[in-house]
Amino acid sequence: MANFDTAHVKNIVLLGHSGSGKTTLAECAVYEAGLITRRGTVEEKNTIADYHELEQERGNSVFSKLLHTTWKGYKINIIDTPGYDDFAGEVIAALRVADTGIMVLNAAQGVEVGTEIVWEYTEEFKTPMILAVNQMDHEKADFDKTVEQAKNRFGSSVVVVQYPMNSGPGFNAIVDVLNMVLYQFGPEGGKPEKLPIPASEMEKAEAMHKDLIEAIAGNDEGLMEKYFEQGTLEEDEMRAGLKKSLIHHDLFPLFCVSSKKDMGIGRILGFIDNVCPSAAEMPEQVTENGDSLPCIGNGPACIFIFKTINEPHLGEMSLFKVYSGTVSVGMELVNENNGTSEKLNQLFLLEGKKRIPVDELAAGDIGATIKLRNTHTNNSLHVKGKNIALKPIDFPEPHLQMAIESTKKGDEEKLAQAMHQLHEEDPSLSIEVSAELKQTLLNCRGEMHLAVIKWKLEHLYKLEVNFVMPKIAYRETIQKQVSSNYRHKKQSGGSGQFGEVHMLVEPFFEGMPDPEGVNVRGRDEHPLPWGGKLVFLNCIVGGVIDNRFLPSIMKGIMEKMHDGPLTGSYVRDVRVSVYDGKMHAVDSNDISFKIAGMMAFKDAFHRADPQLLEPIYEVEVLCDTDYTGAVMGDLQTRRGMIEGMDTHGHYQKIIAKVPLSEMHDYQSTLKSMTQGKAKYKMHFDSYNAVSYEIQKKLTEEHQKHAKDDLA
Repeated sequence: MANFDTAHVKNIVLLGHSGSGKTTLAECAVYEAGLITRRGTVEEKNTIADYHELEQERGNSVFSKLLHTTWKGYKINIIDTPGYDDFAGEVIAALRVADTGIMVLNAAQGVEVGTEIVWEYTEEFKTPMILAVNQMDHEKADFDKTVEQAKNRFGSSVVVVQYPMNSGPGFNAIVDVLNMVLYQFGPEGGKPEKLPIPASEMEKAEAMHKDLIEAIAGNDEGLMEKYFEQGTLEEDEMRAGLKKSLIHHDLFPLFCVSSKKDMGIGRILGFIDNVCPSAAEMPEQVTENGDSLPCIGNGPACIFIFKTINEPHLGEMSLFKVYSGTVSVGMELVNENNGTSEKLNQLFLLEGKKRIPVDELAAGDIGATIKLRNTHTNNSLHVKGKNIALKPIDFPEPHLQMAIESTKKGDEEKLAQAMHQLHEEDPSLSIEVSAELKQTLLNCRGEMHLAVIKWKLEHLYKLEVNFVMPKIAYRETIQKQVSSNYRHKKQSGGSGQFGEVHMLVEPFFEGMPDPEGVNVRGRDEHPLPWGGKLVFLNCIVGGVIDNRFLPSIMKGIMEKMHDGPLTGSYVRDVRVSVYDGKMHAVDSNDISFKIAGMMAFKDAFHRADPQLLEPIYEVEVLCDTDYTGAVMGDLQTRRGMIEGMDTHGHYQKIIAKVPLSEMHDYQSTLKSMTQGKAKYKMHFDSYNAVSYEIQKKLTEEHQKHAKDDLA
């Protein structure tokens, strides 16, 4: 393939709800450009984009795919993305490097849930957007209804560029109100015949043409003045105004197509090369330290890794965008994130799973390379002597947590390596090994995301795994003041062990006064890694316990705080005052006082009205007004406390405090309850006391498991 300079490279991302036809549209675009001679279909499982075995099995996209095509002197990179929010990480990574998005709408379904969710991401990136109403040949296609929904959801910035003459199974003609021409297609689609707009459509077309001109002029003072003077705008002026409006996220031109019949795709490709901005025309990238990085071919070479693919028998392939300069085979770049040097031994263009070697790629282009030893997604690489760190992709938060375990003993290390590779490919999933819960926890976006992870582990890594409910990280504390003492005495020939400790154990709260009747000689406040505090007071008088043994007493207390007596959970917010004891000149040592301190604390804890605490999360739900009652009712059945409700754009925002133990199945329940028209996020808020009934149940379960383990 010929080399393309920065001004002649356009990067497009296809977005939309699953089933809207993104993959078929991508297939048509490559076919229209002549890069393939036969169009594949999703049904026949032979499209360029959905080449993965899992996607062919499911019948929809799961991973984003990079394709490319050429059109009238321009190179167009196309990223096809999945349509479910479970795979939002793929969408966000693609938006990070795209210069224009095409939101594909299903003419039979209108603006669907996935469309609305993805639109939120485009608003964050301020991506220039085109709307393409697809499946105009569907028997239930309703163009006017889809346009109305788009304007209601995305605002008056949606401007119609085309409308269909005859939607439905007989669809074959499009009225273009930008060029004021009729495109009529043959039975096989492809290149249309350009005809004058019929007289019966002229009034409607002229009115829409005028609306389009006014929308373009309304975003540019200079064009507005010309429009007032001349009553119209020239074609070049309209094109320039559209480009400016796209860049500033002010207008969203809307087209109509049938990907299945290959009708209207060429017009969109023409609009991309004529109007849509290149990377050089977009606002400059701002680095982590606030510097601007112009996208120019003669600048310092800098690339950004936005996706990693692990290929069997090949290793990791890194997909990148060139943000400055030109990169070529054999070039050495420095990874700004870790300081290592990487050599670009090979460069590729991608056409689905097909790799096409190239010698160089200019600023604005997207390509791939392999075998970068120390480079990962979100890393910036640049020429030596520069310090360029591009802002990383902020991947979406997980919604679902599961504990993962291997069914075969001895596969633990293999599973850990597989999960590391899956995280490299998809940073929206994460793994953590919880020493507290004694579980390996997988955090992912949802049930479909989890199913894909399981499929990969079983089919690609040949691992059998179980996903189980994660345990809840409870906490334990006390509610009343108790005095306790313990004497540890052991004699077994030679030096023995002796230590006696008297302590006052009480619940701790900030600002509490010193205990009465004791003389506080020393104070240690220990913020605990798991939250809360241990406050240790030295109240020893007369040297009955030597100061050198106090750290051992505290060590024994701390050890017991790792394993609370109710459920084995961490203990928090306790104050211990050691006020008396005994020691022996020969037999007293550190281990003696550690054991005495531990046992005295254990005894006191049992008698101090122990209380189990559960983690409470603040949950924020965004949903349509029609579903607010059902959502609030469901949260209340989960022991949630509604904190408030507010309007948030097109949604109602409900804020509630809910115990984490009640949230495990929330994503699927919310999706079912709202027909998918809701989303939520949650974060830790506090620990609150559980009811007596719940505490009793959890304590009994813990004691039963402890007995089973001993047996």
